[in-house]
Amino acid sequence: METFTPGPDTARAFRASLGRFATGVTVVTTMTDQGPLGMTVNSFASVSLDPPLVLWSPAKASHRTAHFIRAQHYAIHVLSDRQAELCQRFARDGDRFEGLDWAPCDLGRPLIEGCIARFECETTAVHDGGDHHIIVGRVTRATTREGTPLLFSRGKFGRFQASD
Repeated sequence: METFTPGPDTARAFRASLGRFATGVTVVTTMTDQGPLGMTVNSFASVSLDPPLVLWSPAKASHRTAHFIRAQHYAIHVLSDRQAELCQRFARDGDRFEGLDWAPCDLGRPLIEGCIARFECETTAVHDGGDHHIIVGRVTRATTREGTPLLFSRGKFGRFQASD
């Protein structure tokens, strides 16, 4: 067991400690003047059932973040354990929609098919969160299907296995 005070000298250890918390993996999409844009995000969480609110936190250092801060509408796609390639695609570049099964919805949000859940959202608030922004969205439409979620922990992908 290692105990430390988070700070500049222990940033790597702090990041490794945070990585011990397994998260689901999402791709958040929006439409820009240049076309559809996506970003892989694991900082997604539910906030409220009434009203239906969720949040996610893009890094301020990402060149894509400004587009999402300005976006009124976006979609959060929860990836299945068979979509690791999709996760990696949008972790590197945000405009890699070629060859994907996607279409814009009535409000223009790019909607990717094949995910186990999708939340179409409108931005309700953006908060400062240190080196990230915290974007809160009201869910206006949700879509789900059966499947196993893609998980991320300790820098690796995995899958959920229920205990007996």
